[in-house]
Amino acid sequence: MTDKQMNKVWRLARTPTQGWPQAEDFRWSEEPLPEPGSNQMLTRTIYLSLDPYQWGRRRQGVEVPGVVCHGRTVCQVLRSRLKGFDEGDLVFNTNGWQSHGLTGEDISVFGYMFPRKLDPSQAPISTAIGVMGMLGLTAYSGLIVQCQPRPGETVVVSAASGGVGQVVAQLGRIYGCRVVAIAGSEEKVRFLNELGVDAAVSHRSDNFAADLAAACPDGCDVYFENVGGQVFDAVLPLLNQHGRISLCGLVSQYGNQDGLDPRDQWRKKGEQVFTRQQVQVHDLFVGNYVADYQETFLDEVGEYVRSGRLTYREDLRPGLEQAPEVFAQMLKGDNFGKTLIGVSQDPTQSG
Repeated sequence: MTDKQMNKVWRLARTPTQGWPQAEDFRWSEEPLPEPGSNQMLTRTIYLSLDPYQWGRRRQGVEVPGVVCHGRTVCQVLRSRLKGFDEGDLVFNTNGWQSHGLTGEDISVFGYMFPRKLDPSQAPISTAIGVMGMLGLTAYSGLIVQCQPRPGETVVVSAASGGVGQVVAQLGRIYGCRVVAIAGSEEKVRFLNELGVDAAVSHRSDNFAADLAAACPDGCDVYFENVGGQVFDAVLPLLNQHGRISLCGLVSQYGNQDGLDPRDQWRKKGEQVFTRQQVQVHDLFVGNYVADYQETFLDEVGEYVRSGRLTYREDLRPGLEQAPEVFAQMLKGDNFGKTLIGVSQDPTQSG
């Protein structure tokens, strides 16, 4: 059997025991291509999305040893027995960490995500797992739906150069807010300034808390939380009365080995300030917003992207083989923008 007829797969080898991903957590294999059954289709993975939430699934046992590692994907249909999808169609689906996968009935391992056809004339297909996908909807749901920012308010965004953060920062500006962006390296700070945020500060600065306070002379009305840790410590004293927080992620805590729930610890740390300032804290799970807000999001943000009001940076790494290594780098902040693995040739790209 030739290489082209094999499915390259990363499976979870064990429930992770270390704080950060280790090589031993993943198992590589090459397997025969699956055949689509009734109401199923076989797709070839073009782009794989790497996201922090995937590590939480693995550490918490949502994924069990032996399963294909979860991940949202952009794919091309190879063979279809699923109504409405034909060979050659480009789709957003959830193939996971593999070069080929089945989508359709009785494919339950990856949950609720039903495939969606993509039109490359509307936006580059990679954006379906970025600014025009669940990542963009996460930013939109947390900032716009949960926190309802008003013109003139101060919005603080942590991990602002990352996939979600850069969308939040730009949406805040589009909605008339003063946006203060937090990132790591000076290169990322420069990128955020180029996006047009009102202030960008580095959490690696020796004077980070003072820098952030100086950037927020009127305090913080809305905080989009991606990080936790020392970043949250610096934001807490700046929260205004009736502030709002969207708790999206706590990437600084994903390597913890104390056995405690990071979100519970985060809430306990902020409890007194939340009560005194009457701050609303919203837990963010994007799956809760797909049914009611996806079409509105696609229409609104799609127009921002097409008009150039919202731009987007991707960190594209070629080769499925390096997914575990790149995944670990992303969790530790060694990425710049939305992290993607290029699994196979994008037919919409020349060359």
